[in-house]
Amino acid sequence: MDTYIVLKRFSSLEEAQECRKLLSEKGVTTRLADNVPPVDITFSGNTVGYQYEVQIDPANFANAESILEEQEMQSLPLVEDDHYLYQFSDEELLEILQKPDEWNKLDYALAREILLKRGKEMDQEKLDLLKQKRLMQLREPEPQQKYWVIFGYISALLGGLLGIAIGYMLFSSKKSLPNGERIFSYSDHDRKHGTNIFYIGLFVFTISVLIKMLWG
Repeated sequence: MDTYIVLKRFSSLEEAQECRKLLSEKGVTTRLADNVPPVDITFSGNTVGYQYEVQIDPANFANAESILEEQEMQSLPLVEDDHYLYQFSDEELLEILQKPDEWNKLDYALAREILLKRGKEMDQEKLDLLKQKRLMQLREPEPQQKYWVIFGYISALLGGLLGIAIGYMLFSSKKSLPNGERIFSYSDHDRKHGTNIFYIGLFVFTISVLIKMLWG
């Protein structure tokens, strides 16, 4: 069973290869994958840009994160004083620390450094608490998929493959948390509907195929 998870995504192959090289030098085994999701997990129709994924064994996640953070900390002295984060308010910098998954590691490290220079010390204990709070927020399931559930049932009853696809997405979709954990994207309520939609669609589709074969 494939248990590798995504550590980091990149828009360019060169950046992904640099990340792999750094981790490899530190003894962390990785693999490279390219991923173009056909549709986002909320069915909004938004596609994600072409991405290269550096994937690792979940057991190595914490170590890999530490290696990348250390690398970015070493880059801080090279950051110019006109970096855009220096224009951020204390509240905006704190938001970066509260939502590290929305920023790259250099921005995260620099935000902490700038706050420290401004007399706003953020020790590791406070940072860990912020990360735990963020994880709790991200563990919340996606908003109820009422319209897709209704559309899924209709599609399934009409025998369309779309109903089967919607049902499968609702009960099986997962999302990755910043700590590497993989959890289901939707609530138990929506996932139960997804399971029902999937099997109804599969049953109706199978019956329709048999009818066409026997009496078509």
